[in-house]
Amino acid sequence: MKRVLLSLICVLSTPAVLVHAAAAARSDRPNIILIMADDLGYETIGANGGTSYPTPHLDKLAAAGARFTHCFVQPLCTPTRAQMMTGRYNVRNYIRFGLLDPRAVTFGNLLKGAGYATCIVGKWQLGQDAELPKKFGFDEHCLWQHTRRPPRYANPGLEINGVQKDFNDGEYGPELVNNYALDFITRKKDGPFFLYYPMILTHSPYQPTPDSPDWDPKAQGEQVNTAPRHFGEMVTYMDKLIGRVVARLDALGIRDNTLLVFTGDNGTGRGTRSMMGDKEVVGGKGLTTDAGMHVPLIASWPGRIRNPLVCSDLVDSTDFMPTVLDAAGVRFPSGLKFDGRTFLPQLLGAEAQPREWIYSWYSPRQQANLTVREFAFNHHFKLYRTGEFFDLRRDLEEKEPLTVASLEGEAAATAKLLQKALNQFQDARPAELDRLFEQANKEKATDQKAAKKDKRKDKK
Repeated sequence: MKRVLLSLICVLSTPAVLVHAAAAARSDRPNIILIMADDLGYETIGANGGTSYPTPHLDKLAAAGARFTHCFVQPLCTPTRAQMMTGRYNVRNYIRFGLLDPRAVTFGNLLKGAGYATCIVGKWQLGQDAELPKKFGFDEHCLWQHTRRPPRYANPGLEINGVQKDFNDGEYGPELVNNYALDFITRKKDGPFFLYYPMILTHSPYQPTPDSPDWDPKAQGEQVNTAPRHFGEMVTYMDKLIGRVVARLDALGIRDNTLLVFTGDNGTGRGTRSMMGDKEVVGGKGLTTDAGMHVPLIASWPGRIRNPLVCSDLVDSTDFMPTVLDAAGVRFPSGLKFDGRTFLPQLLGAEAQPREWIYSWYSPRQQANLTVREFAFNHHFKLYRTGEFFDLRRDLEEKEPLTVASLEGEAAATAKLLQKALNQFQDARPAELDRLFEQANKEKATDQKAAKKDKRKDKK
């Protein structure tokens, strides 16, 4: 795997030169915190109508800030992370699960180039090269699942600025990375700083948190004390950690000038059952339906978002990069193509240009492109490249496909709009990415074979 990564690395200093000069000169640039929960669908948050889990801190942020009702991401974590960090659809730069193309330019690169102190804490899952966080623009990191995959919850293994550290005294992984985030915020309080916080919670295994009655500080590994009931405890603990971030901003007196955005990387874990009033929602992670892609989006910026709002405009995961750059006053490099559009105007109650549709090219896991699902959709309708058409108002689970030829009125007009959207990406996939996919998989298999051989030697 490292051979593929090293062969792809290119110099990432260029974006620093291309950043709008005015941004670096501004003294009032906001701090930016982007928090992304792991495997957390729209239905889990109280502010969205969820009734299964207490989320008081997020609910409070939503009540005083901005809440979006139609934010959609990719059905799995790596595809969403790639889109979020680059502002580009997977069709353009996705290689395989667990890897971000090392040639990519991320929001970390561009904000660092504009003079921001940058940090990433939480879950990595973007490639095992130890230098990748720095290459993607992050000055500091405290990460799980970087060059290895140890336990993530009780007594975890983390990598802190390139140093592997294993904890065995009852520590809790999500709390450790949260502590690092708080320390970073405190050290960089004079700003501007960018904190990207892809959380470890609430991904399975569903295990007790330190606030759970059956928390065991001596627990080792991810196969112990697992039960579906712990998911709710994990959601509430996640909310607690976000509350700690907000409290630190308040204590430092920098909250008014800090944009905090919260979202999720895909739908809730498959089969997890949650309630929205009297309606049951079953988690659909990995599915291209609403349950797999619909996530929360909440923003807080007390100094700029003065009137609470609920926005129904479409937002997708490519929109986060242009939004944070817009908030920072950083111009997107003219030579760098991107698909996202800023939703900062919506946050500030200004005139906006909302999306007409969302596009998705989704290749699950590490399977070849024969498994790709490609589609476009808006609030009410969805069209797949295969010709399947769904009326989402009546068929949110997509069980009753309609034929395009039979459509009339709004449905027929929307089918034409969505087909036009799909046509834009007809030849967007670079052929080299499929070659890199095959090469990466071959080298991964070689690395795994070598690792097994080393384990056998160790046992002897």
